[in-house]
Amino acid sequence: MSCLEWGAVKTHQRFIKGEVSAKEIVEAYISEIEAHEKDFNAFITKTFDMAREKAEELDQKREKGEPLGKLAGVVVSIKDNIAVKDVLMTCASKMLENFVAPYNATLTETILKEDGIIIGKTNLDEFAMGGDTKTSYYGITKNPMNVETVAGGSSGGSAASVAGNFSAIGIGTDTGGSVRQPASFCGVVGMKPTYGSISRYGIASMANTFDQPGVHGKNVEDVLYTLELLQGQDIKDATSLGNEFLTKEAVEKAKPVEELRIAVPDIMKDFDVEDEVQEAFDSLLERLMAKGAKVEYVPMPYLRGTIEVYHILVNGEIAPNMSRFDGIRYGHRAENYENLDELYIRTRSEGFGDEVKRRIMIGTHILSMELSKEYYEKAMEMRSKMIEEFDNVYKDFDVVMVPTAPVLAFDVERELTRTELYMADIFTAPVNIIGGCGISVPVAGAHLPVGIQVIGARFHDNQIIRTAFDIEKEAKHVL
Repeated sequence: MSCLEWGAVKTHQRFIKGEVSAKEIVEAYISEIEAHEKDFNAFITKTFDMAREKAEELDQKREKGEPLGKLAGVVVSIKDNIAVKDVLMTCASKMLENFVAPYNATLTETILKEDGIIIGKTNLDEFAMGGDTKTSYYGITKNPMNVETVAGGSSGGSAASVAGNFSAIGIGTDTGGSVRQPASFCGVVGMKPTYGSISRYGIASMANTFDQPGVHGKNVEDVLYTLELLQGQDIKDATSLGNEFLTKEAVEKAKPVEELRIAVPDIMKDFDVEDEVQEAFDSLLERLMAKGAKVEYVPMPYLRGTIEVYHILVNGEIAPNMSRFDGIRYGHRAENYENLDELYIRTRSEGFGDEVKRRIMIGTHILSMELSKEYYEKAMEMRSKMIEEFDNVYKDFDVVMVPTAPVLAFDVERELTRTELYMADIFTAPVNIIGGCGISVPVAGAHLPVGIQVIGARFHDNQIIRTAFDIEKEAKHVL
């Protein structure tokens, strides 16, 4: 088996034991990227020089017997809305095509401190607004499982980098499913931990109360291993709390499948889910019940308003967040203008793509004085109702389980309407609305991967990870 297929934990262990050098690992990944990346477009910026320098440093440290970090030997890709010092940070937008980050995000600092090897910055939908990377200024990312299909989004490049053996770990961000949905499409594991688990300092904000960094990996073990390192409170981010349940010890204390109580929202009975997805989901539930798990369909009526609530609130946060891109402080600036208003208008017209403009206009509209009560405040009330609804479910159940996405990875050439694309988030967006945790685990599909999502109560990340381990074991029998 090639080192490209080992995954993060095994690679680290073999490097520590001296079975392979960091140089050999890095050169293997670089060769794979150079040979196949052009087919997938997973990266916006490749940091091969940085990776080679880090590999040389690690080999020397190991030779001298110096302490090595917990990611030593592990090749990591980072979504291009996360700051890596002295490297381009474009957010996949013309607005920032020449912007070089002057500092590291907190999670980047952690990765480097733990001797992770950063191989490049991955593609995404522009400013993370989209679900298939088609809004990226740098073009679409295609799915390594089937190059004729999309990798998903907005963290499509992150998921594709892991699925395509371009990195062992992919770091993404998740606002409404942006880690979990591409994980489902690309057949990898992807998790969004409880809101506040990981610092957001150094990450370009899309919607502050929804955004949370997440991780893509080849298996559940790799994802847990990385999240345990990244979690923690950060003085630079007032919303960060850390998460003591993102540890191997906490996961081992969670309920095994034999004792598990699983809630399935009754929306699943009448929602339009593709046959292949539904069959994979039903098959998994049957296998888990055979192991002793209790499964019950439960009424969750507020879930039917997920997309409306999500887009009203998220767009309401997007509009003010995007106001910082004005052509004055940093980023793109229009060349021809006669006054300040014209500078703003031309800069933003030239720098933003259609989806970003659409969301800014919607957000500005719903936040206007006469409409904020009609839309934004009602959506906030619905958010509270959804949180209460989930809390009530967790009184009787350990986890909620649904397909990660109601559809398989769709063809690159297929043009979905905005409504169709937004509806693909119907099962992932609730996790961000309530601030909870969710993990997508791949199971067998007839011809493409199907992701099954386990959703947990806030700071019950250990339970969904334990359940994900059990799903992974069952999936191996049929993959």
